[in-house]
Amino acid sequence: MPAVGFSPYTLYSREEWARLREDTPLTLTEADIENLSGVTERVSTDEVVDVYLPLSRLLNLYVEASQGLHGITEEFLRKGNGKIPFVIGLAGSVAAGKSTSARVLQALLARWPSHPNVALVPTDGFLFPNAVLEDRGLMTRKGFPESYDLPTLLNFLGDVKSGKARVEAPVYSHVVYDVLQGQTLAVEHPDIVIVEGLNVLQPAILPKDGETIPFVSDFFDFSIYIDAAEALVERWYVERFLRLRQTAFRDPAAYFHRYASLSEVEAREVALSLWRTINLINLHENILPTRQRADLILRKGAGHAVESVALRKL
Repeated sequence: MPAVGFSPYTLYSREEWARLREDTPLTLTEADIENLSGVTERVSTDEVVDVYLPLSRLLNLYVEASQGLHGITEEFLRKGNGKIPFVIGLAGSVAAGKSTSARVLQALLARWPSHPNVALVPTDGFLFPNAVLEDRGLMTRKGFPESYDLPTLLNFLGDVKSGKARVEAPVYSHVVYDVLQGQTLAVEHPDIVIVEGLNVLQPAILPKDGETIPFVSDFFDFSIYIDAAEALVERWYVERFLRLRQTAFRDPAAYFHRYASLSEVEAREVALSLWRTINLINLHENILPTRQRADLILRKGAGHAVESVALRKL
C-alpha cells in the first residue's frame, strides 16, 4: 500500500479534550455516576467531567443542528412527518467498556433540554437464539457477524429512522446467555437512540449488481469506537469473568453457573481460553478493522481511563 500522510482524524490529548467542555454543567450526582459503572469498570467523576461532558456538548450541537436541518427539509417538502431520531452507534471489543460508555452518554444527553428522550438499544438482543445458533453450529461464533439476525436489526433501524412512534427491540439476558422470548424493549418517540454493539460498524459485502442492502452504520448520524490495547482488553475480560464467577455465575439459572465452583486459577485459565479462542479472533477479524469507520475514537489506558480522543475531520 502507498504511504499516505493525511489522517482523517484530529487527535486530542485528554487535557486538550477536557477544555472543550467549556461551561457545560455536570448534571449527574456521585450516586448517579456510581450506578452507571460496570461490573469491573468504575466510572469516576473526573472521567465524566474530562471526557463525557465535552462529548455530550459536541453531540448536543450535532443533534440540534440535525433537528434544524430536518425541520427545514420538512418545510421545503411541505411535509409534517414529525421528528426523526438522531442515531448514535457505539462499537468496540468485548470488555472494552461499551455498555458503560453508552449508559453515561445516555444519562448526560437526556439532561439537555432539546432532546430529553434518549433510548439505549444493545444489539445483543438481535443475536439469534441459542437454539438457532446450535442448529447452525454457531455457538462458538456467538458475537461474530453471522450470529446476528441482521434483517431484524435493519428493519428495526429502518423503523426508527422513519420516525415510527413506537419500535420494539428484542431483549438479551447475559445471565441465561440467550435472547428472552416474548420480552421486548420499547422505543417510543425518541429524540436520540444509542445503538451499542460489537459489530455495528461492520460493512456489508457490496453486490456486483448494485442492489445493495443497507449497512447498520448507514442509519447512524454519529459513531463512536471504544479502543484500547489488546493486552488491556484481555486483562479486563479476565477480571470481569472472575468477578462474575463470584456474583452472577452463582445463580443456578445462569448459563455459566458451572464456572462458579472453579478455583481462581481454573477460572482464569477458562477466561483466557474463551478470550483467545473466540473473542480475540472476533476482535482481529471483524471489530478492530471497523475502528477507522468511526466518527470519534476514545482510546483508553489502564483503569479504563480515556487517554486520547480522535475526532474525524469535517
